[in-house]
Formats: sequence, structure tokens, C-alpha cells
Amino acid sequence: MPMPRLSVTGKPVVITGAASGIGRALAQRLSKLGSPVAIADVDRTGLKATAATLPGPVLTRVLDVSDADDQHRFAGEVREWLPAPLAAVFNNAGVAVSASVLGGVPEDDDWLHRINFHGVVNGTRAFLPVLAEQDSGAIVNTSSVFGLLGMPYQSAYCAAKFAVRGFTDSLRQELRGTGVRAVTVHPGGIRTNIARNARIRTDPEGLGRTKEQMAAQFEAITMTSPEKAAEIIHKGLERGSSRILVGPDAYFFDALARITPTHYYTVLSLLQKRLAGRTKEAV
Repeated sequence: MPMPRLSVTGKPVVITGAASGIGRALAQRLSKLGSPVAIADVDRTGLKATAATLPGPVLTRVLDVSDADDQHRFAGEVREWLPAPLAAVFNNAGVAVSASVLGGVPEDDDWLHRINFHGVVNGTRAFLPVLAEQDSGAIVNTSSVFGLLGMPYQSAYCAAKFAVRGFTDSLRQELRGTGVRAVTVHPGGIRTNIARNARIRTDPEGLGRTKEQMAAQFEAITMTSPEKAAEIIHKGLERGSSRILVGPDAYFFDALARITPTHYYTVLSLLQKRLAGRTKEAV
């Protein structure tokens, strides 16, 4: 059942991972609609480039979301900067690792978990007191379609995104009866730089592909632009959705998780082979 509608248009928001991709697109969309935006990212150059495209008031902060103390300092800076009550906090920063469980490097998994899961937790704990004092606003945490289904060679990423989903679902129940909402976002394949910036030490499938080739293959099957993703997230939030699926592939993954929760990869493999066959015939 949808929660009461929440208008974020024209109201202050916080967005992490704003140097590129969905975070940048969200900042651009909401700024154009009149929202003051506080944007943060570890990528100083990309963050500056995003800020330069925003027509409205902006607060920029170079931030490593895995640093809990710095997240709290950032929240304090935002509190001082706020021109009006805070409407939403988008915990959006994320990275990727591709490796088998057997051949994976623990340090890579730890790096991913610090950003993709602990970064979300840190951001939630830093900004939730601001929203609680207002008794309004939303925590919007980015999970993934890989937070709906486990995928081979994505164990670290899936684990973190499943954790974001569980954490946010639990938070939602704790916030029942208050004016604060917790929302989970599940993007499908979005045309961002996440695959090109991923940690890939070797082709986990043993096919000898380079990191560049693997990134290109991922980008070839993405179905949604960052701008379209930002539109879906914005409209879903204002509609009162507690869980927002982004892209047609997200709806497909969600249906598979419900219909065949233990054999979904068999279905995906068959579809992949058929698509590959059609591609060869077309060539």
C-alpha cells in the first residue's frame, strides 16, 4: 500500500554519488525544478562538473561515504545550510566488483561493502536525526535488481544490495507512525560508469575478456538512461512508493524473484542464449 504522497519538488535534498550517473541526473532534475541541492562524492572533479550544471542553490562536499564521522560532519554542514526543511536524502553512492567467490579478493569485497552498504547506513544515521526532528522527509536508499536476485560473479555486490534492501525495510517499520519515510530504489541496467570503474582483476568466467570488453558488454544491455532513472525515482517518491523499480528489466527481475525464486537463473540463461542466437542471425 503506498505511503502518503511526499512532495520534494522545489524543496532541499541531499544526494551522494552525485559526480556522475543517477546521482548527477537526480541533482540536475531536482535543481531545475527549484530544489536547493546538497551534493557529495569522493570524485572532486566530477562533483565540480555536476555543480556547474545546476541552475539553483547548491552545496558541494567531497565525501567518502564509508567514513561515518565525516558523514556526520556533512550532516551538520547541511543542517546549517538548509534554507527550508530537508525533503529527502538520497544515499546513492556505489561501486562494483566482479569476481567468483572462489577466486575473489577479500580486500575488494571489503571496499565494496564499505561503500555500498556501510555508506548507506552511515548516511542514514547521519541525516535521520534531522528528518526526525522535522517529523517529515524521506531516506531514499539505492539497492539494485541485484538486491532482488543473486547473480554469479556478483556475490559482493549482491550481498551489499540485499543488505541495503533489508536495512531499509527494517527502518521503514521503525518509522511507522512518524512523518519520515524510508524508500528503497532498485535500478536495473543504467547507462553509467559503474562497470568501467569496477574492480575486475581477471575475467571471472575464464573467457579472457579485458575489463574494457566486459564493461562494453554490460553497457550494451543497459536499458535506461540516468535521466530516465532520475525521473522514475522522483515520480515514484512523490507518488508515495516505498519501493521503486527502475527500468523494464527491474520489473522482469522482480517478477522472476516472485515466480521462480530458486530457478530464475535457468530462465535468464535460456533468454541469454536466444538473444545471442538472434544477434548472430541478424549479423
